[in-house]
Amino acid sequence: MVAPMLIIFSGLPGTGKSTLSLRLAQRIKAVHIRADSIEQAMRGSVLNLEAIDDLGYLAGYAVAADNLRLGHTVIADSVNPWELTRAAWRAAGKGAGVPAFDVETICSNAAEHRRRVETREVDVSGLKLPTWAEVLDRDYHPWTTERLIVDTFNRDVDACVAQIEEWLSSS
Repeated sequence: MVAPMLIIFSGLPGTGKSTLSLRLAQRIKAVHIRADSIEQAMRGSVLNLEAIDDLGYLAGYAVAADNLRLGHTVIADSVNPWELTRAAWRAAGKGAGVPAFDVETICSNAAEHRRRVETREVDVSGLKLPTWAEVLDRDYHPWTTERLIVDTFNRDVDACVAQIEEWLSSS
């Protein structure tokens, strides 16, 4: 059995983070927490919430901490655009006494990244996917901490997941 850990996926929409994080969760039998799913459920609430701001992230941190304390490995899947949100995910792991690992997904080819954004299908009911212009305008801050960068351009899912598994086992 693998010791519990928190694996935090970050990256702009269309870089492959949900695809990779879901595949990794299946392979290692981890709990998968996706900010898009949480936020869309909140938007569908009887409270008729328009602006949910940080609520999805806050719920995600709490659910992650609960599952980590139960001894589960947790994979967090969100854009995670600021050091503030990245640190909050890591704090959830620290509070549960488990290590946290950051994985940033990128697509180094702008044309391919744009193609993905413009052709992907909604996999969370009711979710409005961002346009290419919205992805480019995203307030995504540069990283200041260590992480694994996974470039998904011209690589299949299994190769990317193998890279992540190798990195985790050597960390």
